[in-house]
Formats: sequence, structure tokens, C-alpha cells
Amino acid sequence: MGGVFYFYTMQTFLEETLADIKKEHLNLSEITIILPSKRAGGFLKNHLRKEANNTGFAPKIISIEEFIEELSNLKIITGAELLFKSYEAYLQTKSIPEKDIFETFASWANSLLSDFSEMDRYLIETKPFFSYWESIKTMERWGVKDEKTPLIDNYLKFWGGLKEWYEHLREILTNDGVGYQGMVYREASETIEHYIANHQHKTHIFIGFNALNNAEEHIIQELLETGNTSIYWDTDINFYEDINHGASLFIRKYSHEWKYFQKNKLKFISNNFVKKKDFQIIEVQKNVGQAKYVGQLLSAFSEEKLSKTAVVLGDETLLIPILNSLPANVTSVNITMGANLKIFPATIFFEMILALHCNAIKFYYHKEVLVILKHPMTSSLLPNADLLLEKITLENSSHIKASELFQLSGEPNSDVMEWLFKDWQDSSKNALDACINLLLNLQKQFQENAVERVVLFHLYSIFKKMEALQDKFPYLTSVKTVHLLFTELIASTTLDFEGDAYNGLQIMGVLETRLLDFENIIITSVNEGVLPSGKSNASAITYDLKQQFGLPLYTEKDAIYTYHFYRLLHRATNISLLFNNHSEGINSGEKSRFLLQLEIEKKESHTLEKSVLSPKIIIGPRQLKKINKTPAVMERLREIAGKGFSPSALTSYIRNPIDFYFQKILRLQELEEIEETVAANTLGTIVHNSLEKLYKPLEGFELTIEILLNKKKNIEAEVTRQFQKEFKGNFSKGKNLITFEVAKRYISNFIDHEIAEIKNGNQIKIVQIETDIQVEIPLPEIGFPIKIAGKVDRVDEFNGQMRIIDYKTGFVNPPDLEVVHWNEIILDYKYSKTFQVLAYVLMMNKEIPIQNAEAGIISFKNMGNGFLKFATKEFGKKAKDQTITQETLEFYSMELKKLITEICDPALPFIEKEL
Repeated sequence: MGGVFYFYTMQTFLEETLADIKKEHLNLSEITIILPSKRAGGFLKNHLRKEANNTGFAPKIISIEEFIEELSNLKIITGAELLFKSYEAYLQTKSIPEKDIFETFASWANSLLSDFSEMDRYLIETKPFFSYWESIKTMERWGVKDEKTPLIDNYLKFWGGLKEWYEHLREILTNDGVGYQGMVYREASETIEHYIANHQHKTHIFIGFNALNNAEEHIIQELLETGNTSIYWDTDINFYEDINHGASLFIRKYSHEWKYFQKNKLKFISNNFVKKKDFQIIEVQKNVGQAKYVGQLLSAFSEEKLSKTAVVLGDETLLIPILNSLPANVTSVNITMGANLKIFPATIFFEMILALHCNAIKFYYHKEVLVILKHPMTSSLLPNADLLLEKITLENSSHIKASELFQLSGEPNSDVMEWLFKDWQDSSKNALDACINLLLNLQKQFQENAVERVVLFHLYSIFKKMEALQDKFPYLTSVKTVHLLFTELIASTTLDFEGDAYNGLQIMGVLETRLLDFENIIITSVNEGVLPSGKSNASAITYDLKQQFGLPLYTEKDAIYTYHFYRLLHRATNISLLFNNHSEGINSGEKSRFLLQLEIEKKESHTLEKSVLSPKIIIGPRQLKKINKTPAVMERLREIAGKGFSPSALTSYIRNPIDFYFQKILRLQELEEIEETVAANTLGTIVHNSLEKLYKPLEGFELTIEILLNKKKNIEAEVTRQFQKEFKGNFSKGKNLITFEVAKRYISNFIDHEIAEIKNGNQIKIVQIETDIQVEIPLPEIGFPIKIAGKVDRVDEFNGQMRIIDYKTGFVNPPDLEVVHWNEIILDYKYSKTFQVLAYVLMMNKEIPIQNAEAGIISFKNMGNGFLKFATKEFGKKAKDQTITQETLEFYSMELKKLITEICDPALPFIEKEL
């Protein structure tokens, strides 16, 4: 290399470059300036305008893509059209005998088309490349011991046919005067000599490039050899001379390998990075935290400082949160990146509708229907959407027919309902017609909302574009194809913001920062996996194949991010670097290696401060809810007491008086939702009801093995009946089928337990099954009658001993039914099962006076322990008393009366328990 230029003034790179160009070229109008992007061209023209002392013609300023299109005489095709044309070429490829339908093709084609493009950009010789690629895929199948199966044979033929497919595609595109990006680059490289022959005296200047593909390298080197071309690099001596630093990996490579630089100097290498800089590394929780902190930072900036500031988004999904967090002092802002169309509610609405019709066969899955009905766009289209939601929930149907939806809506002839839910018959025409009609309807609703109006216009344009493609290509026939194409088009469509492009605060993505310099830089999402993005597997080309043919590896792609990151720091003086420390999903919460590098390689002139931000959490004294007993509350208590307090209602008060207030006084119920899988309480009801139907006819009879074996035969039929009664969903498959089998097993195990007891010589006589009982509790001081009421699951005689039994489908441990101190049963919820069992005994005592009875629980999840008996024990002793006498009931009654007196005392409010 002949030498190096050093610049020490704090000019921007574009200002430095323009000054040098003007020294060498008096007439700028004869120059063609090629830049990495159109955006950079706009800033360059602005600099020219500001520096112009008199009127003159500007140079021709174009992006590299525009220049490549000019060289190749081909236009770069859109992604959607490329997909269809590549399918056309695929169908013509005879060496691939088994062809996928378009929907399947579209799911994998983009990855291979991207590989074709990269192969062409790097001017890879196609014949050996495809041969090598096929060999690798063949070697992957060496592990197959038997002869090739048809599947493997077709797989290998596919890879063997890639070259033919590639050639057909190029031929079709060339005939149409278009090409995918790599193809256009290869064509430009092949025609550069012809271009030079026709423009040999024309001056070309390349500015601000870094990582070049082989086609760009060849084109630029050929032009440099004419003597009329120059190239300006934007790098820093600190990185250029560090052979291990990725920021100058490519420029260093070109300076050593290109013939031109054996005689010519590099333009330019600055020395700005070592100058005074203040770095702030800020660790923030979640993306919303980053957005809020950016707003907080900007709120302290003056108008002049804001005009020299750029907010660079490592993760571009932060754009909308950042915009919503801008402070009032930011009066002028230029957003050099568009907001992706797919983030807007209207786009999500149409994605959901298309997904619904992609998946539907005869029924719609209720969750997909409900999420559409709850969407804000639907409320604009269907005024009765909330009512329809309620009706669907009441039906409790997990899969719904379109006809059922129309019936429930009460508007069978509604156009909107037809567009949303009528069977599209897997027709792309029906899908596009429905979506366009919905859009036209929505456009009328959102005339006053500027943002939504623009979004709806873009969506309308996308669906009309798909209509045009449908007429042009015969493959766009199914709803799934429409969905795939819609996803492709919205991913590449952005809403551009209007504003002063060159004044005020700048908000941009990383790639938009090329060639631009700012004094104050705020970079968000400086996380590993974002900056740099790390390894990507979106390619079918293997690592060794890339290595063999000189295609870029992930390490070189990391170096591109390294260059962009450090280039931003060259001339900046105040740099705030934010990263999200929250680990969630694919985000590891790990800070970028760039931040570690800055810390380790800190220059003497740099200050570096680190801080961790977390939201302020002020924990004040928690005020427990307290509800006074108004006359209305007392009237409701009188009503409940008259009908009878249930044991479960009383235990809910023991657990938390506020629960009792909400559930029993206010009668608030949990939100009704569709029960897609059988809930625990539904299973309990089914088991209870099944046992009632099986055992009710046996009241007054002694059980025998023969009777019980006959009952076992009826289990499936009875459980089926109860499922049909209590659960409206499908229980013939999936989790519900498992629950159905569990219910049968519970009852079968219970009867088997009874049979085993009889075989062991025990006698069991059924006294009562599922008996509704009510008993009055004498509490004259309350002033109104008090009753407790409930349903006793079973009363039987076991070897002459009376037992009062409560069924539980959950797991119950024997200690749950043991009482040491009587006062605890109304203070501690862990005694709730004991409390309920004794309530049933007390009620039963009205009909059958209790003398040495037993009471307890049969737990279907703990059937091995059989009948779990209530017991009292003295503190510190193991001995238990499992018999219930009148004395036992007196102790219980005393505690019960205390509890009911507390509930009904108007002077005592309902006070929330601190759980």
C-alpha cells in the first residue's frame, strides 16, 4: 500500500469526502457517485446544497443497486413474483420427477432462492458448485444400510436437479428483463467490460462501502483500472492497524489484495476514535424499559443537541415504543426507517382471518373464532360481537360450524358475518373477495384515524396486487397460498414517515446509519444475538460448502455488524448504549460482545460508566379490604341463612371472608369461558352423579359381590351419560378422552375396593345416597332463623357401624381429618375437610341420632388408604378417637355457632385475610 491519509478535524465523513472530491474535480456534474443506499444519497445531496456557493448541476448520485441494474439492463424482481416464476421453472425441471404443490413449494423455496442469489453475487462457478452440493447430500445418506427407498431416491434426485432448476429460472427471468438480486449482480459483473468500453472517460466515485461481494469487487476493480474512478473508505486507523479487529476486516483485505492499491493510497483512514468520548452502558429490564429510558434521556437535550443526535435501533421492533416515549421537547424528528406493516392491528386482524380459513375443514376452532371476535376491528364491523361472544361461551363448543355461528349471531344474512366466517371452499378468489370487501367496509369506519387509514390503504393495495398475481399465475388457487403470499408481502411493506429528513432528532436502523455521523448516539438492544445477530441457519448451503467456494461464513457476517457499530463511534462524543438484561424466549438477556470489547480495550481519552436501571418499586403498607355490613348485606345474609348455609360456603369464609362476600353476598362468579378440556370441578360432578345413579337403587340393601359386579358393567354407559350431560365438548379423543377414562377408573377402583371389603368378610349396607338435608341452628341472638343445608354423598353401615361419607376426587391425606384443638377448625382453612364432614354429620343427626358413628372421606386419588376417618387426638399423643358421639357434635356445634354468629353480626365487617 502506497500510504495513508489522516484527518484530525471533527468533520463528518461526507464533508471530508466532498471536500476532497472538489479538490480533484472542478466540474461535479460530470461525475457519477455510487453509494451503498438511496438514503445516503439524500444526505449527500443535502451537504452539496448547503456547501454550494453558486448555481450548478449536481453530480449523478445513485445507489449501488441502481448502478447494478443499469449495468445489467435487468430490473430486480419483487419477492412475490420471484416465488411464482421460480415455481414455473421448478415445474419445467425434468430431473426433479416428484413435484410439490405450490403451497408446499412456497414453504421452502425462499431459502433456496436466497442461496442462489448469494451464489450469484459471489460469482461462484455453477457446475462444480451444484455437483459438490449434490455430493454432500448423497454423503448424508451413507448411514442408510438398506437399499434406497423411494423417499431417499426422490430426495437425492431433487438435489441433483437443482442446477437444471436454477438454469430454467435464469432463462425465464432473463426473457422478462428481470432478475433476482444475485442474478442481476452476476450479469452486471459479466457486462462491466462492455460498459467501460462505452463510458471509458466517465468518472465514477464509490463512497462508504465496506463488505463487498465478489461481483461488486470485480466491477469496482475494473472501473478503478480505467484511471477515472476512485473509492473512499470510512474506517479508523485504530481498527485498520489491528489485524484481529473485525471492524476493518474487509477494507484491510481489499487494501492488500487489490492490484489498484499497490500503487494508490487508501482514501480515507481517519484517527477519530481515540478522541475524547463519553460512553454510558445502561442495563435495562425489557424492551419497554429501553424505550422509556430513551425518552428520559432525550427530555434533557436542547433543540440544538437533538439536531446532532441519532437514536439507532438494534432491534427495529422498538420503533413504535420509542415513538410513544418521545418527550415534549422533541418537536422535530426524522424517521429514516419505515414501520413494518405487520405490527399494526389491522394487519394482524387479516392474518388471523386467513389463518382461520387455512385451518378450517368442517369446524372452526373456538379460540381462533373468539380472538377474531375480540379484535377491535371486529367491533367496528359487527356491533353485536360481544353478544355473539357470550352465546358461544354459553354453548361451550370447542369446535363450531359456520352455520352455528350465523344462527348464534341472529344475523343470518349479515354480509360481514359471511365475509368473516362463510366457508371459502379453499378458493383464493373467495378469500381475496372477502378480504377486499372487509377492507372497503373498514375504510368507511376509519376515515378520521389517519394511521389506520394509511394501514388499510396499504393492505388494500396488497390484496389488489394478489388479485393481479392470481390472474397472471395459475398457482394462486388456495387459501393457504393467499396466506403465504400475504405473509411475504406484509413482511416487505413499510409505512414511511413524513418529516424533515435532515433536521431534528434522527431515528434509524443500523443499516440506515451508513455514511452518517452524529455527535450524540443512543443505540438500543446492544445484545448478543441482536448486535451482532450471530449464526443464522436460513440456508441449505452447508458450512464446508461455503468454505470450499468462498461464500461468506457467519464470522464474516458478524464483521459487517462490527463495522457498522464501530463506524458510528468514530466521530461521536456522547454515546449511550442500552441492552435488555431480561431473559425471555430467544432473548438471552446477554450484553453484546461489543460492549465487553469497549470495556476491555478502553482508550485513555474515553470515559465509560455503567449503570443498571430498574423500575422504582414502592412497597407501601398493604391495606386489607374491609367491607361493612350494610342493611342490604344483612338482608342478603338473612336470605342465605333462610335457605341454609352450605358447608362449602362456610369454609370459603374461613379461608377468606372477602371470598365469601364476593361469592355469596355479591354472587360474583368466575369469568365464563369455553371448557375445552374437562375441568376438575366438572370431573368431580361427573363422578358424584355417576355414583349416585349406580348406588341410589341400592338404598336399604346390603351389598353383595354379585350386585357390585353387575354395577361394574354399567360404569361406561353411566359415565358416558354424565359426560354428555355435564360437558358439551368432545370427549372421544385427546385430554378429554383421558379424563373420561380416569372417571371410569375412579368408579371401577371404588367398586373393586367394596368387593375386596366384602371378600374380607365385611358387611356393607347402603342407608342413603346423595341425600339433601337441612337443619336449623338455634341462635336466637341473631334475630332471624339460621339453617345449614347440604347434600350428604353417602350414609352406610359397615359391620353395623354407621358411616357418613363424603367423596373427593382430589387427593386427601389422613392428617387433614384430625382435630387437636376444636377452636382451630373455624380459624385455619386446612381443617376445611373436617369442618365439612362434621357439618354433614350434624345434619344427618336430625334424621338418625348419632351414637358412636364414623365420618370421613373417600379420596379417589388415595383409594389405597380406603375410608379416611375423622379423628380427635390429644396434643402430643398418637392415640386417636375415630368415633363420633353427641359430645363430639356438641363441641362442633359450639364452634359452628361462633362462626355463624361472626358472619351474621352486623357490627363485624368482612375483613380480608392476609394469605
